[in-house]
Amino acid sequence: MNTIILISLAVILFIWSIIKSKKKTKASLKIAKGMFLGMVSELIGIMAIVALVLSYLPPDLIKKLLGNSNLFLSSIYGAVIGTITIIPAFIAFPLSKSLYESGANLVAIAAFITTLTMVGFATMPIEIEHFGKKFTFYRNFLSFVFALVVALGMAVIL
Repeated sequence: MNTIILISLAVILFIWSIIKSKKKTKASLKIAKGMFLGMVSELIGIMAIVALVLSYLPPDLIKKLLGNSNLFLSSIYGAVIGTITIIPAFIAFPLSKSLYESGANLVAIAAFITTLTMVGFATMPIEIEHFGKKFTFYRNFLSFVFALVVALGMAVIL
């Protein structure tokens, strides 16, 4: 139902945009097409890498690291993996489902997703250049700690 509402709203706004200015609507469609084509190639590449990793990574290893009965230890593993990897959140959610189906527990997945979005290990050089070493270190350290707090909070809720 929500999808139908969103699509209807998009169509209505698109028609309104055409009525308002055909020239601007056409220009924005060209820009959107270019952005979409650029994103699709990245998306397919990332999905291929994720598929390759999951095909070579035995489910037993995933279950051993992220499905550990020790929630704190599996959260640490999930947080470290999330810290190191750099993938968009819209890829992380389907990947998380695959990890869950392979035996990972939800607390480790929560740590993985939270650090993935909050901690920028791979982007540290850029962040250091713009904000300085001290700020970057403290932000990433606190983000890592709070990601673990969120994950362990999920353990209490779940």
